Amino acid sequence: MQINLSEIQTLCDRNPRVTDFAFFVFGALLTLSFAPFNLYLLAPVFAAVVLLGSLCLAPRTAARCAFWFAFGHFLGGTYWIYISVHVIGGAPLMVAFVLMLGLVSIMALFFAGTGWLMSRLVAGDALRLVVAAPAIWVVIEWLRGWFLSGFPWLSLGYSQIDSPLAGWAPLLGIYGVSWMLLISATGIVLAVIRRHQAIALALFVLPWLLGYGLREVEWTQPVGDPVLTTIVQGGVAQEDKWLEKQFKPTVKLYQDALDAIQESTLVVWPEVAIPALLGLGDEYLGMLQTDMQARGKSLVMGLLEYDRENHRVYNSVLLLDGERQQVYRKRHLVPFGEYFPVPDFVREWMRLMDLPNSDITAGVARQPVLVAADGTKMGVAICYEDAYGAEQLYAIADANIMINVSNDGWFGESIAAFQHLQIARMRALEVERWVVRATNNGMSAFIGPKGELVATAPRFAYATLDQAIQPRTGLTPYASMGNVAILLPLCLAIAWSARRQMGYRGKN
Repeated sequence: MQINLSEIQTLCDRNPRVTDFAFFVFGALLTLSFAPFNLYLLAPVFAAVVLLGSLCLAPRTAARCAFWFAFGHFLGGTYWIYISVHVIGGAPLMVAFVLMLGLVSIMALFFAGTGWLMSRLVAGDALRLVVAAPAIWVVIEWLRGWFLSGFPWLSLGYSQIDSPLAGWAPLLGIYGVSWMLLISATGIVLAVIRRHQAIALALFVLPWLLGYGLREVEWTQPVGDPVLTTIVQGGVAQEDKWLEKQFKPTVKLYQDALDAIQESTLVVWPEVAIPALLGLGDEYLGMLQTDMQARGKSLVMGLLEYDRENHRVYNSVLLLDGERQQVYRKRHLVPFGEYFPVPDFVREWMRLMDLPNSDITAGVARQPVLVAADGTKMGVAICYEDAYGAEQLYAIADANIMINVSNDGWFGESIAAFQHLQIARMRALEVERWVVRATNNGMSAFIGPKGELVATAPRFAYATLDQAIQPRTGLTPYASMGNVAILLPLCLAIAWSARRQMGYRGKN
């Protein structure tokens, strides 16, 4: 039975509310392809639904359907914003809902533009769908990852970290994985409408077969000896962390953990491990430095750094090796979490409402890698920064391993911590480096250079993890070229499709 595209269009036009609801449900179900559910085969199926809509629906209808698809997807995948803002952060209920629904709506508007442009350039041509639609989808996915600070969460490729398509990550990065998934989805569309069956089979199968083969390629090489490393996960509840009565127990907890470590030469504490503003000359840090010198270890710790001279606060990572203090300062801050892009009168209202309203200062765009006492070189990403993979590439040529410190306690018991771990795994695979991920109360992990989970700590508990990690050198193609390697062919595909469409309109 062959599906009639005009019948689909008529059905959608006659039942707009049912159609919108169906796309909303399909988008919500797409969340199941991401962590913690990991049903990655669902992603090309539900993507094919949107692609089919762009093939048979008018641009405005396709935009509306894409909007509701994305609204369902981001509502299902980022509902935890409500938990972060209201349940954990203590903001008023209405503020939490406005922020959550506002972000979901903005993401859905990006996707509405995707639907409109795909329909416009595809213009009912099945082969043009193959060229134009995946390119448009991925370029706008990249755009929403940086425009106005960006929100790259739930980029389609993350759902494939455990699938054969992940083999494309060291070659083309996260957006290359998204592209291959969407090319495979166009094969599903062609098969459903019974057109170009041989092409449909090739489009569906080849990205998976080639990706499987690419997973076996070693793009980087081991260098030096393995480094025995310990992650300390404090397990302090987020609602208790900053209480005055919790300060001394927290300091003792990390000190006791340090005392118990015997063989490891590298110790990693999570983001803002000690709940205090700490200047680099503070006595406490001096004591830790002396301790590292006596033990012959290097300590990497997250801290809230106070620059007393300039009266600035940074979210930082400090390395103490017994001799030097090396600092990395977070560059990509979280809007409405670490800084507030609002007018002064809004900030005053926030102050009166006893809401957080002070800005953390961003670090400079390019910072030196941290070098441990044994010579191991580390690139660093703090919390949400690891979602911006391209911003970290400048350090990869020098870095032998990657450090990610985070505080996923803000997510509560939601699915967000699993999603964040999935993102960190993709970063490891893109550059083929070990990632040492230390969080306050889960999910801390050692991630291998193929994105594999080697060891993981339980959530909401104190834990230490020990692992010998192998430093690596060399660059994957993605680490060498960044997103240019994927964006250039995508933009050419869109330009070709636009030219074909203009030529078609000129003839008519």
